[in-house]
Formats: sequence, C-alpha cells, structure tokens
Amino acid sequence: RAMCSGKLQTALLVAGYFVYLLVGAAVFQALERTAEKQEKRAAAQMKEAFLQNFTQLTVAEMEQFMANLIEAIQNGVYPVGNESQFEESNWDFSNSFFFAGTVVSTIGYGTLHPKTAGGQIFCVFFALFGIPLNIVFLHHVGKMLSLLCKKLGKFLYEKGMRKKKIKFLTLLFFLATGILVFLCLPSVFFQITEGWSYSEGIYFAFITLSTIGFGDYVVGKQSDRKYFSYYRVLVAIWILFGLAWIALLFNL
Repeated sequence: RAMCSGKLQTALLVAGYFVYLLVGAAVFQALERTAEKQEKRAAAQMKEAFLQNFTQLTVAEMEQFMANLIEAIQNGVYPVGNESQFEESNWDFSNSFFFAGTVVSTIGYGTLHPKTAGGQIFCVFFALFGIPLNIVFLHHVGKMLSLLCKKLGKFLYEKGMRKKKIKFLTLLFFLATGILVFLCLPSVFFQITEGWSYSEGIYFAFITLSTIGFGDYVVGKQSDRKYFSYYRVLVAIWILFGLAWIALLFNL
C-alpha cells in the first residue's frame, strides 16, 4: 500500500509539474506574441527604409539606425531574409515551453525574455512558485532513481559482492550511463540538427545541465536551418531529466 501511495504521489507530482510548464508556456505565448509581431514589423520597416536611403544617410542617422538594430537583436528580432521570416515567432508554443523550462530550472540563457509588462510580472510569479516546484520534482525523481540503485546493489549483494565494491560499481554504472544518455548521445543529435561540431555539442550539453547557461549556444536559433516541430520541447524535456540525473548523482 505504501509503495502504491508513493507511485501515485510521484505520478501526481510529474503530471502537476508538466501541467505547470504547459500553462506557463501558454500564458507567455499569449502575453508576448502580439508585442513581438509589432516589434518585427517595426524592424522590417526600419530595414526597408535603410535600404532605400542608405546612400543619403547622415552620420547621426546611421548611428541611430545602428542603435535601433542592436536593440532589435537584443530583443530577439533578427531583421535578415525576406518578410515571411518575420512572421515566424520566437513565442510559438515550442519556444514558450522551452523558455518556461529554462526559467524554473534557473538556466536562463538570456536569448529569449519577456518584454511586455504583463509578461515580466507573470515571469516573476511563475519563477517564484516554479523554482521550488522544480527542486521538489528533481529531488523526488532523484530519489526514485536511487531506488533503482538500491535494487541493483541488492542484486549484486545477493551475488556475493562486497558492499564497498557495490557502492563503487553502482555509482560508476549510473555515472557512465548518464554521461552516455545525457551528454554523448545528445551531442550527436545537436551536431546533426544544429550543425555544431561534436565538441560544441558536448560543451552546450554540459553548460546547460550544470545550469551555467551562458547563452552563447542555444538550440533552435539559427535562421538558416529548418527545425522540426516541438524540437525545443524535446530539448526542454531532455534538460529536465538531465537535471534529475545530476540530482541522482548528488543523492548517491
């Protein structure tokens, strides 16, 4: 009965956690998408005006154009390509879910952030409750995975192995498995999908799962590449379970 109760609690926690992220993603999308469209249209008009008059611009006008361009890029608007590219949103559901995941996990790449007053206030409250929820989630998943360690240890103990050796082998097994599943294999995936080198993929995976999150490498941000739907959702899920693996290592 206790085991069933524990499984039910885990299932409810996981379900509640993902519902929290889904709701957060939907709210961020609703609050930010319209403002982003207006910003992209303004950037497109600015670019068009520059291309029509760049031979007649004064130094002051050129400086103003550069300042506007830098501000647009800092806000996640890249005025390159034709106008159809401006219609692609940084706040579609996949990107919004990815952003929600990076907020609660405290990675915070800084390449995508809310710019409306409503989005910023919501982000404060979303993080305020989401970060503790994320800690509880990772701790709980880490504990569940540590039960697998105990089962593996019990199996080895029954085979006549000494306890110290069992502890070492269990830690080594989960360390090696985690490195393979959360660092090595995803780096191959990033190499294919993003066009990075394998070492860049390893670097991105480590910087992300360690929650350092410099923001120099971020998935799904290259305008010249076509990404499949919900690519960033899958990356967000990889991040969450990768953090759970790290929590398991701390438990061990």
